[in-house]
Amino acid sequence: MEKRAKFSPIRSIFIPLVHEGPGLLALEAASHLDAHITLVGVVVVPPAQSLSVGAVGARALRKQLRHLGKNERITSKSRIIVSYQPWEELSNLLLKEKPDLLCLEWDAHLTALGVTPHDVLTRTSCSVALVRGKLPNKPKNILVPVRGGPHAELSLRLGLGLHAKGVTALHLRRTNDPQADSDAPFIGLERVLQQMPEVQKQFMVTDEPAQFILESARQADVIILGTTSQPLTSPVSLGPFADRILNEAPCAVIAVKSARPLPHFVYDEGAGVQAISILVDKWFGEKTFHVDEFKNVDELLELKRRQGLTISLALPALNEQETVGKVINMMKTALMEKVPLLDEIVLIDSNSTDDTRAIAEKEGVPVYIHQQLLKRLGARKGKGEALWKSLLVTHGDIIVWVDTDIVNIHPRFVYGILGPLLVDPEIQLVKGFYRRPLRVGSKMQASGGGRVTELTARPLLNLFYPELSGVLQPLSGEYGGRRAALERSVFFSGYGVETGLLIDIFERYGLNAIAQVDLLERIHHNQPLEALSKMSFAIIQTVIRKLEKRFGSAVLEDVNRSMKLIRHNPAGYFLDVEEIAERERPPMIELPEYLESRH
Repeated sequence: MEKRAKFSPIRSIFIPLVHEGPGLLALEAASHLDAHITLVGVVVVPPAQSLSVGAVGARALRKQLRHLGKNERITSKSRIIVSYQPWEELSNLLLKEKPDLLCLEWDAHLTALGVTPHDVLTRTSCSVALVRGKLPNKPKNILVPVRGGPHAELSLRLGLGLHAKGVTALHLRRTNDPQADSDAPFIGLERVLQQMPEVQKQFMVTDEPAQFILESARQADVIILGTTSQPLTSPVSLGPFADRILNEAPCAVIAVKSARPLPHFVYDEGAGVQAISILVDKWFGEKTFHVDEFKNVDELLELKRRQGLTISLALPALNEQETVGKVINMMKTALMEKVPLLDEIVLIDSNSTDDTRAIAEKEGVPVYIHQQLLKRLGARKGKGEALWKSLLVTHGDIIVWVDTDIVNIHPRFVYGILGPLLVDPEIQLVKGFYRRPLRVGSKMQASGGGRVTELTARPLLNLFYPELSGVLQPLSGEYGGRRAALERSVFFSGYGVETGLLIDIFERYGLNAIAQVDLLERIHHNQPLEALSKMSFAIIQTVIRKLEKRFGSAVLEDVNRSMKLIRHNPAGYFLDVEEIAERERPPMIELPEYLESRH
């Protein structure tokens, strides 16, 4: 027997997978075709709720998409759409992805997405297939009614792509039709039919075409029919013929519409309080991850290898002899020896006076004193200076920074940051957030840490950069990003480094280039109130410097860099002046030393 050649004219299929909703049935139907399938997760939030509640559903969807993405024919989009009405964003994504076919479930997808059949048929840039019912594993008989309309060829192509044993192209004409016995519906389809000579062409003259199809459906596994080519008279109808087949057929039904140029709408990120609020809530729902999503480190390793990436862990330190050894040892053991997720670990010391450097050297990692790097530029104090210079002595495509004062250190502080960067190429910077217990005397409160964040950083961002108001902990010391973005960013030398970098990435790449991940809990040594006051002073300077560049007008003078600190001794209160100057370092990529090291 001659082996039947496979025929799959549909090369790419796009399917939205809705959280706790439709998508899997459409995926099962699409799997019958020899086509590549792209899945995108959608979380639909009720209008009365904040879009931020979609973060839970987004997390569940990412897990499901990762599982489905193990099939080599399926690509799971890492971005999750969180929206009240996601149809416009899906339409824009279709314009970008340019699939051959959008596959939806009738009418579960339409209900879940809040879209009418009219919207689907008139506002979609690609061909559409609406699936009703479950297709058998191996379809035997497929019935394709063709009426010569614009969707006839797509109907036949889809039918042929299902690889059924038999495909019947059925031409129905009414008794008063002068061309009832002509081949008109098949003109233009010969090119397709010649590839499948076993396709049967059947003619039937009847005044009850829908009834005849329903009777014929008793011997069919699937009916594939084109939607009406006439203007729709109702937004909830596909036309009386298609409606009846979809509602009454005893077998699976696929209603199709061929592609045509159509208008599209762009998601509005315009000004206004409500628009910003929706934008931030939406970002929160789509770009907030949980560390448990990435606890399978082997999967992250596979993503890293597949993308050909290298990863560096840079550890800033200043007098951390109590904790630095444990931090290095744990990361080396878990993320280099057991699973080679990290390519290097480097300690960036700020001229510690204790045994921090000796302990790190004993653990076998390279140690650098940041004041001794790039001496021609002068040495500055501050963590930001150390982070900036870590770009010079590391080599990874992705760089992660983790503070070395963490008492409850765990590999999650690294793989949690890496996860979003490895699953979503759009993301340039990932910030960690966590519960922060606060020690008061000998007691530990479950929360209350992060006082500078809540009293200074977040209020300033809400005031001047409201798009960043959804970032839970902008000052967290556990974060990372892509070298290509970091080397082009301005670094503040002191406490303002995190705030400045966050604003810089936002202004350069947009809000969706930033993500955040829940790292559970972080325990460290809380700083005294005076140190927090200095930190706040530096952060305020940083924000004002950014605003100066935005508006092209200087605000701060040198006198503004000095802070009067309140002191107290037995004689009473007095003032002490200390310079706390937040100065910028240029993008590292502008330095010849850096360019030479990269070569």
